Amino acid sequence: MVRVLYGSSEREADLRYAVRMVVPDPFLWVEKGGRTYAVFSALEVDRARRMARVDRVIPAEELVSDERRRADPVELLLALGRRLRFRVVEVPESFPLGIADRAEKRGLRIRVRRGPFFPERQQKSDEEIDWITEALRIAEAGMERAREILQASRPDARGILRWNGEDLTSERLRGEIEAVIARLGGIAEHSIVAGGVQACDPHEQGSGPLHAGEAIVIDLFPRSQASGYYGDLSRTFVKGEPSEALQHLYDTVAEGKRWVLGEMREGADGQALHRRLLRRFAQAGYPTERRGGRWVGFFHGTGHSLGLEIHEPPRFAAGRFRSGQILTVEPGLYYPEIGGVRLEDLVVIEKDGIRNLTRSPEIFKSP
Repeated sequence: MVRVLYGSSEREADLRYAVRMVVPDPFLWVEKGGRTYAVFSALEVDRARRMARVDRVIPAEELVSDERRRADPVELLLALGRRLRFRVVEVPESFPLGIADRAEKRGLRIRVRRGPFFPERQQKSDEEIDWITEALRIAEAGMERAREILQASRPDARGILRWNGEDLTSERLRGEIEAVIARLGGIAEHSIVAGGVQACDPHEQGSGPLHAGEAIVIDLFPRSQASGYYGDLSRTFVKGEPSEALQHLYDTVAEGKRWVLGEMREGADGQALHRRLLRRFAQAGYPTERRGGRWVGFFHGTGHSLGLEIHEPPRFAAGRFRSGQILTVEPGLYYPEIGGVRLEDLVVIEKDGIRNLTRSPEIFKSP
């Protein structure tokens, strides 16, 4: 079966995986008989010849001589079909409908592949593991900057943290973190710095002043500009002394994460581990349930895979683990009357256990 992709590798993870280079404008990629081809405009063709991981780079003008028709991906696809002698292609579910419709009206048969277009993306190569590790190190540098600032901050009479003469807000701390990430070649988007009740909404970015004695969840997932791969890291801090309830909440999450890490290996059932972790938390006094119209407890997944996307298959609970998969392990507990706690490591599945890529220490209390 001939396979076809169309889009920008800046935005489409499958195309970035296929060619291993960033191209901001859409282009065609084709695989036939184990050989790969990519069609580029004059703007990109020379760079692609140096960088694209394909068997052959084809200039668009070789396929279509008329400049106006050359800008039409349907004309290019049909011309490539005539050259490579194919009339039936397989495309991903995300393939542009308009292009597919016009190509079919011109005689090309299009079949949609269900599920991942590149299933092999689920098991990372050594090279990919290195790229993810590099992105994780960028996240760890940002987390260390957060820890330094929290340590240097001081609460005022209202309990609001002050740093360098001003209130320490979620926005201000996030800016300091993301500046470090940018200097190290990372792209940070939607970084989470959420304190107090805000930390009980796992995807709340956080806003306003941070307070002493409250849990502050920081979740960083930068993308490396060089490789396009993501790292992911979460830690929870408190400035000063936490309440007994908050300390117990933190200790329970930390113990839960350690337990999960000890159970993971090739062949382990992620869904079974997730359910057992839910029971462990409930037995420790932290049930997952709806109270007053909102969820409390542990109401998100134990983890997910990542790579060229921050969330990509497999999810933690999708089935049995396979060697070479990279997964986050990020249990959390969230109770508005106490606070929110989430801790996250990034691991590689191996035959007899895991390799934890994370170096960032777990330091809850900041003096």
